[in-house]
Amino acid sequence: MYRFRSARSVVLTIVLLAAATLPARGDEAGVSVDTILFGQAAVLEGPSSMLGRRMRQGIVAAFTEINAKGGVHGRKLQLVSRDDGYDPDRSAAQTLSLIDDDKVFALIGAVGTPTAMATIPITSVRNVPFIGPFTGAEFLRDLELPNVVNIRASYGAEAEAWIKHLTEDRRFTRIGIFYQDDSFGRDGLLGVKRALARRGLELAAEGTFERNTRAVAQAWRMIKRADPEAIVMVGTYGPCAEFIKLARRSGADPTFVNISFVGANALAAELGPEGEGVIVSQVVPFPWDRSLKLVADYQAAQKAFDPALTPDFVSLEGYLAGRLAAAALEKAGSNPTRANLLRAINDVGRFDISGSTVTVGTRMLDTPPKVFLTVIQKDRTFKAVDRL
Repeated sequence: MYRFRSARSVVLTIVLLAAATLPARGDEAGVSVDTILFGQAAVLEGPSSMLGRRMRQGIVAAFTEINAKGGVHGRKLQLVSRDDGYDPDRSAAQTLSLIDDDKVFALIGAVGTPTAMATIPITSVRNVPFIGPFTGAEFLRDLELPNVVNIRASYGAEAEAWIKHLTEDRRFTRIGIFYQDDSFGRDGLLGVKRALARRGLELAAEGTFERNTRAVAQAWRMIKRADPEAIVMVGTYGPCAEFIKLARRSGADPTFVNISFVGANALAAELGPEGEGVIVSQVVPFPWDRSLKLVADYQAAQKAFDPALTPDFVSLEGYLAGRLAAAALEKAGSNPTRANLLRAINDVGRFDISGSTVTVGTRMLDTPPKVFLTVIQKDRTFKAVDRL
């Protein structure tokens, strides 16, 4: 379905319409007579690659579904994805390549906070839409970034959900944090400290690890001294799984709570039987709940794209991003530009995606996206619960 090329500029192209791109009226980048080209710079290889790949799968499933119905105003949606290795410098380079070389109309499904910090200045100065990034970073919610289209809840909202559960439901007071030592981890750290402070509490312990590594032993040594009742975790599935295994094999049994960015299904797979009881917060609907038309449509679209794929939280988020992009293009009209796409998104604010309302732009301030908790079961499945 895709192939990787050179080491420095790894390109993944999903061709949903094998046609040459011809200039549209106004020569808007990425828009031809019969195609609209989107770009994705995300981690597709390496220790966190499941996140970027799952986002890509969800977006392409949505585009495939839209294209099968005739596209948007007669144009098919196409995606070009480039691997950034979850590295800020590479992400900036790949984003520039997508804009300058591939001539994409908009960016979609980027993965990560440190990478977004490197690429947002590039996209903002050119007013390139930055749709559905897989990150809950607070800085992306800045109203001075009108080209950013957030779908998910913020990390601050996730932290509040964790601390509310741990302190009010569990009555815990000794809470530690394990986090990635960069802008992503520090964003989560700030959210946790604020949520604790609202309850008159402070962190019992902190431990960090370096991005794209599994070097977690030092963090465990730092945290275990406090004998925490719970450890909240801000990282990707590899190092978080390594940390949980190390803690449990050391005889400790705190409650572990992970951020949605971890990649819940990948975390459960990494942990195996040691994952039972691990909590993961989520920011999209339960991807196995076919009573929701959105989920039923997502599952059908994913099966049509690739019958071997199974539902998961990350690809559902990618699917939502793809469907939102298509819905906004419908509103933008038959001669889309980057400016009128963003205008349509910000003017409408609420989109009906298969019977579920997705709120974006300034409307998110009044109706923030939902956060809910799940717990990994013995068989590696997830149970959705309001109170554990």
